[in-house]
Amino acid sequence: MGNGHIYVALGSNQGPRAEHLRSALHELEERGDIRVLRCSSLHETAPVGGPAGQRDYLNAVAELQTALSPRDLLARLQQIEQRHGRRRTVRNGPRTLDLDLLLYDDEVIDEPDLTVPHPRMWTRSFVMEPLREVCEPGWLDGLARATRAGRLRSEYFQLRQEQ
Repeated sequence: MGNGHIYVALGSNQGPRAEHLRSALHELEERGDIRVLRCSSLHETAPVGGPAGQRDYLNAVAELQTALSPRDLLARLQQIEQRHGRRRTVRNGPRTLDLDLLLYDDEVIDEPDLTVPHPRMWTRSFVMEPLREVCEPGWLDGLARATRAGRLRSEYFQLRQEQ
């Protein structure tokens, strides 16, 4: 079917939170071009940033297998969010469903509307704890080292080209 080591974070803090997450996992597999290989347990966490008074989130991470490109997968994630009533009106605001592409194998993508690995995942326990449940031991740590090194190399070469 395609690539493995593709990880998506799922979160919800509005409405029937667990049902939004379960439904999103089902919808990912509906067309037959994405397979959910594993899903972490649900983690309940306080909101990070955004307006005060938000309900706690339910979070999880799923490992996927697909031949879809990272951009096509992102489009699918956004379609599913919209079907669940997701509105992007307030940064870090409450949401019925939040689906973030965390990792796409060992690819490093840095485009205006798509950054992989997800730039803030390494510092968010509500992402890292469920991610460690579904990742192969050692793979994530190796990727973190390689990603940091790759970004440093990329920045170095970009600076050299600008001179």
